[in-house]
Amino acid sequence: MSAFVLAIDQGTTGTTVALVDESGQLRAKVNHEFPQVYPKPGWVEHRPAEIWQSVLHGIRDVLAQAQARELCRPADIAAIGIANQRETALLWERGSGEPLFNAIVWQCRRTTEFCAALKRRGLEPRIRRKTGLLLDPYFSASKYRWLLRNVPGARAQARRGKALGGTVDSYLVWKLTGGEQHVTDAANASRTSLMNLRALDWDGELLDMFEVPLSLLPRIVPNSGALGHTRKVPGLPDGIPIAGMAGDQQAALFGQACFSPGDAKCTYGTGSFILMNTGKQLARSKSGLLSTVAWQLPGAAKVNAKAKANAAQTGRIMEPLPQAAKAKANAAAPAAAPTYALEGGAFICGAAVQWLRDELQIIREAAEVEALAAAAPDSGGVVFVPALAGLGAPWWEPGARGAITGLTRGAGRAHIARATLDAMAMQNVDILLAMEKDLGKRMKPLRVDGGACRNNLLMQIQADVLGRKLIRPALTETTVAGASYLAGLGIGLWPDLKSIRAIWRTEREFAPAIPPKQRQSRLRSWRKAVGSAVQAANG
Repeated sequence: MSAFVLAIDQGTTGTTVALVDESGQLRAKVNHEFPQVYPKPGWVEHRPAEIWQSVLHGIRDVLAQAQARELCRPADIAAIGIANQRETALLWERGSGEPLFNAIVWQCRRTTEFCAALKRRGLEPRIRRKTGLLLDPYFSASKYRWLLRNVPGARAQARRGKALGGTVDSYLVWKLTGGEQHVTDAANASRTSLMNLRALDWDGELLDMFEVPLSLLPRIVPNSGALGHTRKVPGLPDGIPIAGMAGDQQAALFGQACFSPGDAKCTYGTGSFILMNTGKQLARSKSGLLSTVAWQLPGAAKVNAKAKANAAQTGRIMEPLPQAAKAKANAAAPAAAPTYALEGGAFICGAAVQWLRDELQIIREAAEVEALAAAAPDSGGVVFVPALAGLGAPWWEPGARGAITGLTRGAGRAHIARATLDAMAMQNVDILLAMEKDLGKRMKPLRVDGGACRNNLLMQIQADVLGRKLIRPALTETTVAGASYLAGLGIGLWPDLKSIRAIWRTEREFAPAIPPKQRQSRLRSWRKAVGSAVQAANG
């Protein structure tokens, strides 16, 4: 029977759990959504227990699906890989594992005033130099500070070592290992505003600045290798190695096999994100983009590959390394230098379609937006600025709010749907052009992924307004793929990056189909509307 990796893609609106085989094919997949919590305008939370239940239900259902089709049994799972929603922050009790408060979601803007106060003190350049990030409520550090200041007893518990904090990856590993491992990976840690990008460790000055005690935070580990083993997880045997972990966008970059400097991808999810691999170069942006860790790989692959070969002789897919062997492997093979990336992200992408569905109720299902938008030849002059949670790169205006302009008596549902797809694409144009400006060269064809990349109309609009070719992979669940590849690499299921690149396949390409003058006209209308939103935010 083939070896399988169980991938957990814990996202903003739901959790996908999937099984990927050793040929890189997605063999089974389920998704469970969970509710969003909006205590105040601009505030967004998740209930951690509902996140965990979505993971457990996903594991249960994907294994039931696999067993019904006679694909694999729980005992055949070789490793687990995790991708997660990155900057979302939460606290929980060390002893019980119970959350102290709801998770504060990356979209949440409740710390806007605190971040503005740090900017007024002139601290943003220092923070950006150390972390590669702008000073914005988007990132985790100010969320930890809010939790420690506003949750009764949280700071005292943290100082006594009785409370733990982390992003969702840390929380999931804690739960999957029965409370044995409190870790995060280098890519996720690089999104907190608390890790020094060069040292790959928590920075004392940043911890003081954001009032976060070191005792609260997880240990930083590479993105692939022995991160922990399952313990008392319903439906899974104990001892399955958790061998790969990354933030969703870094996982998608890895899942797109963007292993060479200059390779880039755009993920269309709740938000949209473009990442470009810059290799070992820590590239600094002058155009409002972020410098981030793409991934850090371990040096223990040969040890794990040997363990896999030995295990195969006994008929077991993959046994976890004994504790002594793991310690020896980790000591003998230090982590490699990190791979860095440039990133630009728009906070609202697929979430704009959900807004059309849930709030405006002009569609019943998200998939209906393509047909509705196609009913209009263009947006009819309607422009939608989807600043429903502020504006991200390259504008970075947390106070901006959404706007729909250009409405006339003839504007209808189809025009608003078309303007929504236009907006999803236009945001990425701003990011891409800023990225090209920073690097001083034209990008390679852009690889696309995420749920909305299945929308052919959106992909054609994106190619048109970018003026670039898009490449859509056969496996569009590239976050799942990246988590799987990292985990498989960590146990030697795939021996190296070359073997992963060999199983990556293209499904379709989209080429620009409008003249440059039309493209520039559409961009001018978009930027005029965005400029108005930014101006309104600044009063």
